[in-house]
Amino acid sequence: MTETPVTAPVFPPGRYGRRRSGKPTSRLLIGVLAVIMLAMTGWIGVRLYQAYGDTDYSSAVTRFSLADREVSVEFIVRIPAGASASCIVRARNAAGVEVGRDMIVVDAGVDPARTVATHRLVTSDRPVTGEVEGCVPAGSGATLR
Repeated sequence: MTETPVTAPVFPPGRYGRRRSGKPTSRLLIGVLAVIMLAMTGWIGVRLYQAYGDTDYSSAVTRFSLADREVSVEFIVRIPAGASASCIVRARNAAGVEVGRDMIVVDAGVDPARTVATHRLVTSDRPVTGEVEGCVPAGSGATLR
């Protein structure tokens, strides 16, 4: 089998306007754009980590016990030594509706990384779960996301 030679198309003169010569993109320009994109990606990553990343104040529910119109929530809070945290404790019913909410202040314990707190929350309906929405530095005016 023989191959057919491929030739460049020939256009009639003056019909399609002047053809541009292709200029190769400068390697320097590509390098500069790559560095700018890398810097922007890094900056965005740092900003997102600052907003949503690991904090000095965190909480985890260890257990909760339910009654007809109340829930007792036991949780561990990580607090910097000598500081206090404001934590939001809430309860929800079977439909997922919030039926109780309190903000409590927890002081750092002997081991600030594992301060245990217990809170009894009175609810407006029968709860099915008790949870800690989050913790922020006490008195800082910071709000939970």
